[in-house]
Amino acid sequence: MDAGFALPRDGTEEDPVRLGVMISGGGSGLAALLRHQLKQPCCHQTVLVISNRSDAGGLRHAKENLVQHSVVPIPPGQDPEARRLQHEREVHQLLVASNVELVVLSGYMRILSPWFVERWKGRLVNIHPSLLPSFPGAHAHRDVLAAGVEITGCTVHLVDEGVDTGPILAQQSVEVTSDDTEDTLQERVKQVEHELYPKTLDLLCSGRITL
Repeated sequence: MDAGFALPRDGTEEDPVRLGVMISGGGSGLAALLRHQLKQPCCHQTVLVISNRSDAGGLRHAKENLVQHSVVPIPPGQDPEARRLQHEREVHQLLVASNVELVVLSGYMRILSPWFVERWKGRLVNIHPSLLPSFPGAHAHRDVLAAGVEITGCTVHLVDEGVDTGPILAQQSVEVTSDDTEDTLQERVKQVEHELYPKTLDLLCSGRITL
């Protein structure tokens, strides 16, 4: 295993790994994960959903599935770093209080600090809409189209202190068509994400992924 990464324990259907999912928007990835967990025996279970935005549409998926959910807004103040740390401390406390064992970032639109990453390293996973290490950052689809490449995709990876630089767990490719826009490409990649992310969590939470 890479130094510094402590993967979650092996879950079972009888004793699934407890997931905390962090969102900022519509939560289509959360909805796909919840559907996956409901339709078959699963070695992971979503026990908590956290959003940094009270208007995040994805919160309704938690409500409809009777999953505990909380909004942790960015606190007011002048010092951005102090606000960030206070926010992350509150999130961390909620995760610990719910006995969360693996944190799943699903459209969470904030870069996490080294303080937070250190506490969850190896138990903090993200999905990115490109074939990393190509096109990291917040504008992957725009950058893919600007580069004129014919293949893109998505990547599930562990989170480290960098931006989209953690160990890669799984990838799947998607063709870029000549008439693609950012919106059409995003939608097609998102459909693949909704399949790849839950399946990768199956592997990770059952001990079938090692570093």
